[in-house]
Amino acid sequence: MGVKITVIGAGNVGATVAYTLSNTNLASEIVVIDINRDKADGEVMDIMQGTAFRGPITITSGGYEDAVDSDIVVITSGVGRKPGQSRIDLVRTNVAILKDITPQIVKYAPKAKYLIVSNPIDILTYVFTKISGIPEEQIIGSGTLLDTARLRSLMSDHYQVNQRNCHAFVFGEHGDSSFVPWSVAKVSGVPLHLYAEQMPEAMLNVEPWDYDYAEKYVRTSGGEIIKRKGATFYAIAEAVKDLCKTLLSAYDSVKCVSTMMHGEYGIDDVCLSCLTVLGPDGCKGKIKLELTDEEVVKLHHSANVLKDVIAQLDI
Repeated sequence: MGVKITVIGAGNVGATVAYTLSNTNLASEIVVIDINRDKADGEVMDIMQGTAFRGPITITSGGYEDAVDSDIVVITSGVGRKPGQSRIDLVRTNVAILKDITPQIVKYAPKAKYLIVSNPIDILTYVFTKISGIPEEQIIGSGTLLDTARLRSLMSDHYQVNQRNCHAFVFGEHGDSSFVPWSVAKVSGVPLHLYAEQMPEAMLNVEPWDYDYAEKYVRTSGGEIIKRKGATFYAIAEAVKDLCKTLLSAYDSVKCVSTMMHGEYGIDDVCLSCLTVLGPDGCKGKIKLELTDEEVVKLHHSANVLKDVIAQLDI
């Protein structure tokens, strides 16, 4: 049996996710669903015509019933923030969209793994977990996976070392209250604060690492891209591809994604990002790192920011 992935939403993110997945061998069938059927049809036609240059794959547009037997469902539906619109108004709008989508999709794909990509990711992951009836282990928000990739990219550029040798994470909300637990950041196994001392002599002209700049860069990168080109979609599509690959792999991986908290770090009943074990069986739980007291306080602050928003919603 081949793998079937359904993408809900044919906007910039959804269409790019479908296109990115079409260039892999992860799925034999991709379905794109959007309330604007013409838009979904057009995106699928464009993507499908390009598959003549790769191995056979089926890409179709359709309704929720066409998601039946999906292995993975990627939810990208939602609207962007409009000028003058408050954050809570945006949240309420996208929560309403998700509440409309949820019963329609889970009816046909109850066994699928669900990837929540729409913003605000943590809030929508929480809402979907609460209302869908889908087991928690099948629900993953992309969370700070992209933020973490941005951080590692910055470290890689700064030290001129492969990103795979950069091990650091962004925890908490995918938003303004996120933070980097620097106490566990490493480059090639060396703690980040010691790495400059361990570098070979030929690299001693590297500037000191700017912790404050790095955190600001991670938090503001998305906004800077939106300011320049109107939307972000390439990098998040790559993040979704990485998550799909993880869920379809033979072995588990550890990713910084948003799932329901059940007492980890003393935090409960909220979705936010920390290290999570993912694999073919979905989410298996969290890995609890030894954070500093200050970092735990920051994680609790991020959780409380999200809980304050959730308390204002009608779920």
